[in-house]
Amino acid sequence: MRILIVDDEPKTAAYVRKGLTEHAFVVDVAGDGIEGLHLATSGHYDLVLLDVMLPGVDGWTVLQGIRRQRQTPVLFLSARDAVADRVKGLELGADDYLVKPFAFSELLARIRTLLRRGAAQAAQEVRVGDLEVDRVRRRVSRGGERIDLTAKEYALLDYFMHHVGEVVSRTLIAEHVWDMNFDSDTNVVDVAVRRLRAKVDDAFASKLIHTIRGVGYVFDARDD
Repeated sequence: MRILIVDDEPKTAAYVRKGLTEHAFVVDVAGDGIEGLHLATSGHYDLVLLDVMLPGVDGWTVLQGIRRQRQTPVLFLSARDAVADRVKGLELGADDYLVKPFAFSELLARIRTLLRRGAAQAAQEVRVGDLEVDRVRRRVSRGGERIDLTAKEYALLDYFMHHVGEVVSRTLIAEHVWDMNFDSDTNVVDVAVRRLRAKVDDAFASKLIHTIRGVGYVFDARDD
């Protein structure tokens, strides 16, 4: 799942980004309200973490701009702890409001709650062939057998599940799963796909991950 952080405090943004990345989220960061609003309304995000006090335009304005176009869950992260501020944020359409400083464990719990609540936008359980993924619990099984994945393997699988039947290039995979620019001399994507295949494909007659030579990969239940 992909999360956008809109916060002009580099230390806070880096702290949250690191923690979420360790829990298999793909995270983008915007350092001001203008960039944040642009990304939130032009990209695909499962959740937006939004500060109130931002350069460019404030968080209230960003939220209003998002709500005119999207119903993406928004969680305010702000040092403004007055009841009036919390009420204003919720009345403008925010889904939650957490006051800085905060414990990462609480933030993660609130994020997971919002993602469960936002299941109307993205199915909690998705299936391709006999492969099932519970996105809320991050559980994967195929043919009824539980499959244990590392955080990056799960992030790669989740990206494939969001693009079933589409040919995705190594560049796109590297950008969305590793948040990096793809270097043609780096085989990190191919190695990761090979490891994922070993867990979700090798023991099964029907293959889900298909290589498109010179292009990338396609994930679906078709036969080669």
